[in-house]
Amino acid sequence: MNPPLPKQKHVEPSNMAAPKSTEASQQQYQLLSANYQSPTNEPFKHVQKLPAPATTKTTDRTAYLAALRKATAEMQEIINKELTSRMEEDKAREAASNGISKLNSAKVDEAKEEVNYGEEVAEEED
Repeated sequence: MNPPLPKQKHVEPSNMAAPKSTEASQQQYQLLSANYQSPTNEPFKHVQKLPAPATTKTTDRTAYLAALRKATAEMQEIINKELTSRMEEDKAREAASNGISKLNSAKVDEAKEEVNYGEEVAEEED
């Protein structure tokens, strides 16, 4: 059995004012963030501040996890929109550089393009 640790006393220096103890100033946060960078597209960043659980009680942790789940779903929606717009920019840039008209580029299988986005795919022969 370990002996009890001695109690330590914290002394504030006389030239420093102690911060006012308010619930808002003691609230700690976790950051959920995503960063996107590309050599050809504008970067984007999304940061969401989530209040950390106040205690280790199950109810506080459950509430935090629910907020994290919600924030993650919202972030995924934002990221999907941002990446879709960048994919469209890439397609337009590629079409312009290849001299393909907008009508011909519309014939592209959109689902296949999305699955293979960013990948070099060899053309299949029919």
